[in-house]
Amino acid sequence: MPSTVRAFIAFGANLGDPGAAFALALERLATLPDTRVLAQSSLYRTAPIGVDGQPDYINAVIALDTALGARPLLDALLAIEQEGGRRREFHMAPRTMDLDLLLYGEQVIDAPGLQVPHPRMHLRAFTLLPLAEIAPDMSIPGIGEVATLLPTVADQAIERIGPAAPDTCSR
Repeated sequence: MPSTVRAFIAFGANLGDPGAAFALALERLATLPDTRVLAQSSLYRTAPIGVDGQPDYINAVIALDTALGARPLLDALLAIEQEGGRRREFHMAPRTMDLDLLLYGEQVIDAPGLQVPHPRMHLRAFTLLPLAEIAPDMSIPGIGEVATLLPTVADQAIERIGPAAPDTCSR
């Protein structure tokens, strides 16, 4: 495989069958060119943040090594979401699948439609806890170590509902 970058993808869904959507996301990520899925976190149930009256989310984080650039990887994530039935009816709408590029190596990217690290990942238990599960020593560029950030989201309700990932990865 050509030179690769370690990337972390957030998965979320609160419509349809989130377990099937997660399986589809993993399957499609594994078939991306020059990409290998390394680890997946447990599944977590979380309440929606910033909206009322929606079902709880099922969340996880996926680690992969990829030779794809950040923009082509994001484009692939959007295509997988669409295949999974994602509709963008309004801002913060419930969804069958949401895939966010959290981290792309140690790069900081601020381009139209692409911000890495994901701009709110350090504020959300549903990204930090699953990330800490599979990459406990991870540091978010420009923000800080995940382990140090975890206490700042301790007031957010999150419940582990799925099995632990078989493997973990390091930076």
